[in-house]
Amino acid sequence: MAEAAESPGDPGTASPRPLFAGLSDISISQDIPIEGEITIPVRSRIRESDSSTLNESVRNTIMRDLKAVGKKFMHVLYPRKSNTLLRDWDLWGPLILCVTLALSFFQSLCVLGYCILPLTVAMLVCRLVLLAEPGPVNFMVRLFVVIVMFVWSIVASTAFLADSQPPNRKALAVYPVFLFYFVISWMILTFTPQ
Repeated sequence: MAEAAESPGDPGTASPRPLFAGLSDISISQDIPIEGEITIPVRSRIRESDSSTLNESVRNTIMRDLKAVGKKFMHVLYPRKSNTLLRDWDLWGPLILCVTLALSFFQSLCVLGYCILPLTVAMLVCRLVLLAEPGPVNFMVRLFVVIVMFVWSIVASTAFLADSQPPNRKALAVYPVFLFYFVISWMILTFTPQ
């Protein structure tokens, strides 16, 4: 910002003068040398070479990581206070556990994914119906198509999942699937182009 400075000839008036006026006239005729050294302490160099894994074999790296995961599993199985779990974190253990749990889950996910086909057909039909003039007949056609395809998806997924559940637990297994397909059906039915 500019500072107001009084001009020497007129004490009552102020003329704006730049804050850094006159600095452009100064020039440095020679380079100013930078003094000092930038060094790495010897202990840091030793620690850096010890923790470097670039020269480590793949087998040694995998074994080191597996031992670290095993130690963390032991901390979970035999809980004790330790800050090493927080300092030496990794995602290998949770990955192993999630993949192990998912081996029986992928089959169900596959079935649920394929059973969305009728709802995908309902979405395409509803989009075509939306091209026509909006009104109560338009909504009733979309509602009918969505309900039929929703029921078709539920029946198809129930037929696939029927063998995996005991007879007295089939309704309990179908309920989350029902909610999943209901939400998708609701999104298809309530979609309106902007």
